[in-house]
Amino acid sequence: MNQRMKISSNPHIRSQATTNGIMTAVVIALLPAAGFGIYNFGPRAALLILVTVASTVLTEFLFGLYRKKTTITDLSAVVTGLLLAMNLPVGLPLWMAVLGGVFAILVVKMLFGGLGQNFMNPALAARCFLLISFPAQMTDFSCDAYTGATPLASLKAGESVDVMSMVIGRTAGTIGETSMIALLIGACFLILLGIIDLRIPGSYLVTFVLFTGIFGGHGFDPAYLSAQLAGGGLMLGAFFMATDYVTRPITGKGQYVYGILLGLLTGIFRIFGPSAEGVSYAIILGNLLVPLIEKCTMPRAFGTSRKLGARKSSREGGRP
Repeated sequence: MNQRMKISSNPHIRSQATTNGIMTAVVIALLPAAGFGIYNFGPRAALLILVTVASTVLTEFLFGLYRKKTTITDLSAVVTGLLLAMNLPVGLPLWMAVLGGVFAILVVKMLFGGLGQNFMNPALAARCFLLISFPAQMTDFSCDAYTGATPLASLKAGESVDVMSMVIGRTAGTIGETSMIALLIGACFLILLGIIDLRIPGSYLVTFVLFTGIFGGHGFDPAYLSAQLAGGGLMLGAFFMATDYVTRPITGKGQYVYGILLGLLTGIFRIFGPSAEGVSYAIILGNLLVPLIEKCTMPRAFGTSRKLGARKSSREGGRP
């Protein structure tokens, strides 16, 4: 019997992609940026990545033993740990990284039902938790290789920056955010595999550029805009965290709205806020607004209309 003629309950079309396959692809896509981070900051970066990933995997494993359900084989805990590590400064004490990993998995993910039930990105939520709890350590980017401020901080202070160094990644910052080239290589890999598309990253970056050009005080100066794009966690956030399947809108129109919202929030935080960065908070706030975005952009079923739905509600309420 032809499978297309088989009568069954929805969904009628299923993807061949698996959670394990998607997470494996994301890990591979993050390796160029992680590898450059280790090259840029030294062995301490590798140790911090290993400890953070171990903390997320072990936390999910222990919680699985408690719930008598093993979920670590889907590799989502590995992705969370790797993303969190790439958002940390290389000099952060290891126990703080472990605390962040436990918070990401236990509080943000597992206590809300596990993968697919969390309402915000676990890695970014953990980073924001660490930023609030330990602001001095989370904003200290000094190490053996770099002792000055990050390029974004210098840019916000009105100082000149070396844009090419920012594109390559030879600057201070968190472990995985410095190299724009490495991040774009990983992003292209995910796009070619069909894991992500350009709806969210494209609308995010275009909106941010327009907002920065209008309100940044430098107009559409290519050097200034290039530095803003290459600096901080913008590329890491746009391609690897804003596109998270669980916390992004599921509707096509909603994804464009979501990307525009993230671009506006990031621009506001960077230009008008006290900090030079703002990607993490922008995505977290965007995650909270996803249900509203989906409600406003959900397509209507064929043959229905809002007016018809309103009449039906009126009749059910007993009104003429």
